[in-house]
Amino acid sequence: MSAVHPDDVAASGPRSGRDDAAQEPALWPFASTGPRPDPTPPDGPDPYGNPDPEWLRMDWRPHLRQAEVLGTRVNYCEIGEGGTPIVFVHGLGGCWQNWLENIPRFARDHRVIALDLPGFGNSPMPGWEVSISNYGRLVDEFCRKLNLHSCALVGNSMGGFIAAEVAIAEPEWVDRLVLVSAAGVSSVHVRRRPAEAMGRLLAASAPLMLELRERGMRRWRLRYAIFRNIFHYPHRLRPELLWEFADGAHDAPGFLPALGALLGYDILERLERVRVPTLIVWGRDDRVIPAGDALEFERHIADSRLVVVDRCGHVPQAERPIRFNRLLEQFLG
Repeated sequence: MSAVHPDDVAASGPRSGRDDAAQEPALWPFASTGPRPDPTPPDGPDPYGNPDPEWLRMDWRPHLRQAEVLGTRVNYCEIGEGGTPIVFVHGLGGCWQNWLENIPRFARDHRVIALDLPGFGNSPMPGWEVSISNYGRLVDEFCRKLNLHSCALVGNSMGGFIAAEVAIAEPEWVDRLVLVSAAGVSSVHVRRRPAEAMGRLLAASAPLMLELRERGMRRWRLRYAIFRNIFHYPHRLRPELLWEFADGAHDAPGFLPALGALLGYDILERLERVRVPTLIVWGRDDRVIPAGDALEFERHIADSRLVVVDRCGHVPQAERPIRFNRLLEQFLG
């Protein structure tokens, strides 16, 4: 029985020494690119979750906006001013609320924008075909429409894939790139076994397809069972945060089209065209996209730095928000 690091013990959930998530098999065992990379030692506090989240005390309604981009309506959140603007792009089955633990921190000194990709959150399905390249075009046009210059583009999972696609085109407004557990490496090989891959991905995204009631979200065993494929310790995160992840993107019409667009789309060799400083952040215990993929991104992007976060799953920005925010702040300089 392994001991749990003291920083991992949150106010809610069991205080067992058993590392339940670490006992689970990898979600994509056939897509693994080799052994997991060694964890990067933290340079400061690194608790799991946030016991006192600022976002819970905020009224978000005044910060919600809509824009017409490429013939479709895009819902987004905008808050803050000054500094280097930051644009957050969510992943498959996600929504802008995936960045709730990060937006308030950076809105103190920066203009911060987080969008719902078309087909997710409160952005309706577009009239054009859903694809990684078209999502890249949308993010590019969206940022131009908002008159953004020299900003940091931050993407998680499929959002990281899209952010890399944007950076490859070298638009003048992308000054820095942050890839958080980004898709785009293992997904190239998934086409060989599409039925199995789709089943596993749908299982990983089950929280977004379930009708969860608030009462059920308060039960740590239920939270663990539902979210264990996404978060390393879901039962140790605040139920309110898990609710936002589930409810904000529940039954997204863009999920299956985006999943089809994601599988087999090859970006690996083109990553060498990314010319901007790039921060790569990965959960070492990611069961959706194997941590070995991080090494491929690091190898193909010349000006990149890799940080591997121990005891962390697919969404480091929500699981280890204090460390993630510190890393992003340092990267922005």
